[in-house]
Amino acid sequence: MTVNSKGTIVQPGQGSTYLFWGDLYTFVAVGEDTGGAYSLTEVVLQPQSMTPPHINEQDEAHYILEGEVEYQLDKQTIVATPGTFLHLPKGQSHGFKNIGSKPAKMLAWITPAGPEQFFAEAGQPVKAPMNEEEMRALVSAPTPEEIEKAVEIATTKYGVKLVPPA
Repeated sequence: MTVNSKGTIVQPGQGSTYLFWGDLYTFVAVGEDTGGAYSLTEVVLQPQSMTPPHINEQDEAHYILEGEVEYQLDKQTIVATPGTFLHLPKGQSHGFKNIGSKPAKMLAWITPAGPEQFFAEAGQPVKAPMNEEEMRALVSAPTPEEIEKAVEIATTKYGVKLVPPA
């Protein structure tokens, strides 16, 4: 990654990547790159991977690059396919799941920046890019301990509110 007075340039294969619950989160821009204004993360969701419904204190936006991702937005359910853009304003309940049989890829913006660091804290750093065999070796369902740790970090440090099932 190159940072200079004219901005930030991130070439393919650059950026820190973290494995969290079997999914890959690659930081394209973090708060220190944008003066805290926003973060941009490339997310690769494994088939059937999901993020439970929750509420953030920041605005979030997703742009689907590959795959089919089902979103639960408050009481509305939609299926987002490549080219779909979703603005998730702070305070809106949202959760999502890769409903496809292949990995889904999206870009996730958070503004203001900061909460992206959850994935660095709750996940584990990995070297990317990686081939399918390397990825399969890393992917496993989260353990109850990993889930408990992630929930504690998200709710106590990053202000995330989990939404109980209806």
